[in-house]
Amino acid sequence: MIIKTKKLISSSEITPPEIFQERRKFIRMLGLTMVGANIPSAFASEDKISLANIFRNTALDNSLKSTPAELVQNYTNYYEFTFNKDDSTKLAQSMVIDPWSVEISGEVEKPQVYHLEDILSKQTLEERIYRFRCVEGWSMVVPWVGFSLSNLLKIAQPLSTAQFVKFTTIQQPETMPNQRDKKMLEFPYVEGLRIDEAMHPLTLLAVGMYGETLPKQNGAPLRLVVPWKYGFKSIKAIVKIELLKKPPLTTWNKSAPQEYGFYANVNPSVPHPRWSQNSERLLGSGFFTPRRQTELFNGYGEQIASLYQDMDLRHFF
Repeated sequence: MIIKTKKLISSSEITPPEIFQERRKFIRMLGLTMVGANIPSAFASEDKISLANIFRNTALDNSLKSTPAELVQNYTNYYEFTFNKDDSTKLAQSMVIDPWSVEISGEVEKPQVYHLEDILSKQTLEERIYRFRCVEGWSMVVPWVGFSLSNLLKIAQPLSTAQFVKFTTIQQPETMPNQRDKKMLEFPYVEGLRIDEAMHPLTLLAVGMYGETLPKQNGAPLRLVVPWKYGFKSIKAIVKIELLKKPPLTTWNKSAPQEYGFYANVNPSVPHPRWSQNSERLLGSGFFTPRRQTELFNGYGEQIASLYQDMDLRHFF
């Protein structure tokens, strides 16, 4: 059986060939052994799930460069650990992610705590190659492994009163220094979507990247990826999902409402109060490489623009 997905990204934006071959080698190995020494228990046995069961997107050609895996895995914003982009690679390794559960509550027919392995046993994993645009003005292209958020929400059976979805990350101050010391932000980290955004098929719950399980510094074991929004919306290490009647107060919007809106759709025409969003720096590009022109909705307008047809996007962050 082959699942075909819409062509969303260019082949020249994808992982370099040598990294891709290593990924395929890794997946073939999983298909044979089903168990790897570095694979969390949610992926560890045949009666649960295997990363070998991945369907991939096809791709189109254009001129954009690819993002090497090692760069993506060592350039992250994870403020629970650090305020720079590279120390979280080391600091996050102390984080405890096994076992892992997700509580779904609020405006749903079946509120429940779901163990991650039970969630994954009901999903077909896909590799989706998405652009990722940070509000800070840099971007990358990542082959995520995961499944549509809507698949999980449907299990809980949202009520007609559910208009918004609130996501909460893990509270683990014993391993997260800035969370323990209550630096900069109010933790645990909270994000939110409108229900139609959450149910859109492009909205992904990721459990892996580059054909491997998700690194801790990139949001393991379960993170949100919303490719048409700025990266701070794609919350890491999710432990709670609440369906609500009213919009939740999200972390960055609460901390600096004049700079971080609830929607945070990628829009080159709407600047951040302190810098332009008209262009972006591709990670891995040389110092003299021209910046890339930022696209409305990060290039996914054909798929999602209808969600905002009644909104004035010229002045909306």
